[in-house]
Amino acid sequence: MQQITSLQNPLVKYLFTLTQKSKQRKEQQQFLIEGKREISLALEAGYLIEQLFICPDILSVAEVEKLFSGYKCTAISTQVYEKLTYRSSTEGILALAQCKNHALSGVEFQKAHPLVLVAEAPEKPGNIGALLRTADAAGIDAVYIANPKTDLYNPNIIRSSVGTVFTVPIFMGSSEEIRSHLQQQGFSIYCAALTASQPYDEVSYKGRTAIVVGTEDTGLSPTWLKASTQNIIIPMQGKIDSMNVSVSAAILIFEAVRQRKG
Repeated sequence: MQQITSLQNPLVKYLFTLTQKSKQRKEQQQFLIEGKREISLALEAGYLIEQLFICPDILSVAEVEKLFSGYKCTAISTQVYEKLTYRSSTEGILALAQCKNHALSGVEFQKAHPLVLVAEAPEKPGNIGALLRTADAAGIDAVYIANPKTDLYNPNIIRSSVGTVFTVPIFMGSSEEIRSHLQQQGFSIYCAALTASQPYDEVSYKGRTAIVVGTEDTGLSPTWLKASTQNIIIPMQGKIDSMNVSVSAAILIFEAVRQRKG
């Protein structure tokens, strides 16, 4: 097995740029994955793993061969491992993977009445990760990210999503593109908004349903508000009129899931 111990190694330098620069990830269509669970989820979702990097001081070669046999594997020193990892404590393994295509042309639904989430212009990786965890937990059919401001393969999104960035079908495009796509597919569009709204639990989500959320600061753009089948609102009992987008999305999505079980 090849071993790398120097931080000046050209491959180490390249891998480090993948962890730091969205432009590099997009140009090379490659990114790094940390951790056994995350790598396993990526493989189950059909991601192509090009190479594994293990730190023998943390994870044994025998365990790697048991979990991920058949992949090119390179041993790296603890110093190199710590240079490349985003988390302070992981499991001693990294994978170099190929990005997937998230274009709208790849959308295929297996259900007659899918339930999807649209998040417009989410920027904070932590919020995106939380939205994806909710989507995975609820078993919804897709997440659309409209006007994306953050690279989907940002290490913090992978970390905060606990690998659900790989388990949920994700598609990207402009708000106009996604709005048009959903309307052509016969979706009812329910926008989380403060004006002209009905309480979220008084609306039926049993058909082809898209729940659309914006940022806490700016809300949704006119593109969505004009296309809305019905604006929905979560009644507030306190002094504020908004919640974190991932919390709001979870409430709305699980209400839709509850209704569909009836």
